[in-house]
Amino acid sequence: MSKRREVGPRSREIVGREQKHLAPGSQSFSLYAGLAMARGQGSTLIDEDGNEYIDFIAGIGVGSVGHCHPHYVEALKRQAERLTFGSFTTETRARFLDLLATLTPDGLTRIQLFSGGAEAVEAALRLARAKTGKHEIVGFWGGFHGKTGGVLGLLGSDFKHHLGPFMPGQHSTPYADCYRCPLRLTYPDCGIACADYVRDVIRHQTAGEIAAIIVEPIQGTAGNIVPPPGFLPAIQAIAREQGAMLIADEMITGFGRTGRMWGAEHDGVIPDIMTVGKGIGGGFPLSGVVSSDVVTAAKPWSNPSFSSSSYGGNPLAAAAGLAALEIVLKEDLVKNAERVGAVMLTRLEAMKEKHRVVGEVRGKGLLLGIELVKDRRSKEPLGREVTRALYQECLRRGLVAMSYAPTIRINPPLVIREDEALAGLAILDEAVGAITREHGLG
Repeated sequence: MSKRREVGPRSREIVGREQKHLAPGSQSFSLYAGLAMARGQGSTLIDEDGNEYIDFIAGIGVGSVGHCHPHYVEALKRQAERLTFGSFTTETRARFLDLLATLTPDGLTRIQLFSGGAEAVEAALRLARAKTGKHEIVGFWGGFHGKTGGVLGLLGSDFKHHLGPFMPGQHSTPYADCYRCPLRLTYPDCGIACADYVRDVIRHQTAGEIAAIIVEPIQGTAGNIVPPPGFLPAIQAIAREQGAMLIADEMITGFGRTGRMWGAEHDGVIPDIMTVGKGIGGGFPLSGVVSSDVVTAAKPWSNPSFSSSSYGGNPLAAAAGLAALEIVLKEDLVKNAERVGAVMLTRLEAMKEKHRVVGEVRGKGLLLGIELVKDRRSKEPLGREVTRALYQECLRRGLVAMSYAPTIRINPPLVIREDEALAGLAILDEAVGAITREHGLG
């Protein structure tokens, strides 16, 4: 039985003070917790009242190398004493780009750096339009590529409701979510019909001027949804038919999170353009667009200042990126993600057998998802009042996890040890049992 934790007086005081000024709309897991965090180490968070929590969120995949890794901390301290801003070349950035270019997919060795995910995605869309001379973009239901105006129209959910109008020429088509198939078919008998459906969308809903198809190799915000084998190659083939760029949005799936350096590797796909972020900076705001010599030479994208950012690739960001990548490689975190993730998935399968509210478990590496349902046959999602209670129960037992929605997303730091991962899942198991009994769902 896990030790019980409650929101302490120090957290209440600090959160109350902040809430007097912080505008609404902050991250759900922070708002619902009501906690003020004081420090972190590895895969552990410690709040202002001294309570410890296993971290299964990692800033939603941002904290690839965990909290306050000594090498990461030292690299940022050292850089902060030398140069902190500006777009001039630095030796640190040159080293970072040299190292990163040895790890990117074959032929994709041109890298432009930015500070946020949506900023990089918008730059990738501009690049695709510059290269093809066309303007339309196709995305997917469930897709998430940021919250800025240039990408809102590509978000495949009700998140974008009441935020229009959207940029013209943005279209959406069903993703290969086999648990909740939008075409109500069954894999593999369907022949990956959702991929073929993209052709219908292009034929009937577009002007036939497709510059790019943008796809997440595994959809993160939608619930860490893993498409079946063959889906990504089929989408790539359609992009080629259209003379369009295939953009792989690897914000969440990149840098080892799925047990491979890049999520698209699982299907042997090399995109035309790749967007990266989150884990690339180990917590520091850093993102990028990665492509080939030929593609990035396109005008006007390649003109001076056209694809750049005042913050992108600044000295501190480059130091953070280099340090994070060095840790990933030195500690073999890609392999750790694959190994520990497989152990976790096996443990989640056992939870599915134990709790009837667990409809499905899935994932690759340390990008895992759980569907909580009222009934396995109907797949009706568990109510938010139950999942919000589950989130609080996890916190009381010492686990920070995205368990406040019917789809639980598990993406801990890549440095997490097997014993820590299993301890966190034991807490989740206990919490699911307690809450389902309390709500008559056990």
